[in-house]
Amino acid sequence: MEATQAFGIAHLWAQSDLVIRAIAVILMLMSIASWYLILVRGLRQLRTRRQVGAIEAFWTAPNLETGLKRLSEQAPDSSFEALAQQGAAAAQHIRRHAGNDTLGSKLDADEVLTRSLRKSIALSTAGLESGMTVLASIGSTAPFVGLFGTVWGIYHALVNISASGMATLDKVAGPVGEALIMTAFGLFVAIPAVLAYNAVTRANRIELSELDAFAHDLQAWFSTGSRIAPVSVAANAKGRPAASAGNAAPANGAA
Repeated sequence: MEATQAFGIAHLWAQSDLVIRAIAVILMLMSIASWYLILVRGLRQLRTRRQVGAIEAFWTAPNLETGLKRLSEQAPDSSFEALAQQGAAAAQHIRRHAGNDTLGSKLDADEVLTRSLRKSIALSTAGLESGMTVLASIGSTAPFVGLFGTVWGIYHALVNISASGMATLDKVAGPVGEALIMTAFGLFVAIPAVLAYNAVTRANRIELSELDAFAHDLQAWFSTGSRIAPVSVAANAKGRPAASAGNAAPANGAA
């Protein structure tokens, strides 16, 4: 029993060299960075889920100012608020410079609005992808870092066993088992990072698709004064019109 207790993580750290300790510190830092990103992105996803009704509240507002206010209240600092604010700023810019005899006034208003919305989506995409490279790198490299520590630890364990001249099973199992702890440590770091990367990637893809749909509705509203009526798949399957012009949003507001 005492011999069994003599081996473990503490014993591995005590008898390890500088390389093993450096690898252990690297894996520890990778684990801390991974869990920090997991917690940050997890809290962001929870906040995003609470903002589900913000878009509908925007479209049911009587006018644009009220809609933007509802977005800022229900979805503050969100990609949807930034997109709506950017679209409103672009529309105001077009109205302000429409009569000027400048190069910018000769550009198509719809093109100016489209570029403005695309810029906001690009900035939101960059924010959503922040930290994803770190998670992917940790998930792909941590097992190999731990494996390198295992190989290095086994090598030194065999060298020490050879120097002592005692190659019995009880003398080999302990040092080799301790070296294998580094592989387990690498997997412990990598698995949460990979799972979190996949989950966050899927959530980002869904949010970007919703953001893109919101951008199309905003472009239609700023261009024509009404939101594009939603299409009913069931109605189309039966050969009936899915929506009529009467279902479109009024031209004097954001609803």
